[in-house]
Amino acid sequence: MARNRGRVLLAGATGRTGRHVLDALAETPLVVRALTRDADAESDLRARGADEVVVGDLLDADDARRAVLDADAVVSAVGVSAGLETIRGDLVDGAGVVNLVDAATASGAQRFVLTSSIGVGDSKGGLPLSLRAILTASGVLSAKERSENRLRDAPLDHTIVRPGALTDAPATADVVVGEGGDSVRGSVPRADVANVLAHSLFTRETENRTFEVVSRPGLRGRADNVVDIDWTPLPRPEAAGGEGDQERERELAE
Repeated sequence: MARNRGRVLLAGATGRTGRHVLDALAETPLVVRALTRDADAESDLRARGADEVVVGDLLDADDARRAVLDADAVVSAVGVSAGLETIRGDLVDGAGVVNLVDAATASGAQRFVLTSSIGVGDSKGGLPLSLRAILTASGVLSAKERSENRLRDAPLDHTIVRPGALTDAPATADVVVGEGGDSVRGSVPRADVANVLAHSLFTRETENRTFEVVSRPGLRGRADNVVDIDWTPLPRPEAAGGEGDQERERELAE
């Protein structure tokens, strides 16, 4: 690879949100390494734009270290659905992401963008009571909160994105971003979340901050503590080498 362009690890690349993130990052000059637990997914991931594919399980700390080796940045789009199977042991949302944060720190990565969820920590009021009860019983919310806290304590420039209820609708390109916990509530297409994750990687204004995100059409009730983010456009290969791109690439590689 061209080291000055940086390498990004995308965890959860075969998930419904992760696939959209891969679509976005594949159009940038970065070398994109996709992490999946499914060995049979490698050809599909490469066809979708992944430059490298690593097969591994984040619940295995050795796999996490192998996946993040030489990566300059990490985007985590991993997650589990709340169900009986999630109550039986460690969740990738918790132990898996903690392993990834620790591995990224040890390997010298500089940037980490994490997908969490409205309902975690001080945003618990953004979830309907019935759904909050399910996610609490399954351990999903506590697992995600553990991961958020581990990332905040790590020496990594980070962005934590807490989306509302995820849908498979087309992207709206119109999101409402709140900051401060119980800020916004509602739903958001996975494609919109993926755009926020990808742009956060390049937008310095988002560093070391936690956001709640819904789409404007999916917003329920009043929006509080809304912030206006000046999103940095995703760099394109044909534009690589410009002064602004070189500066960000150096930051990712340092």
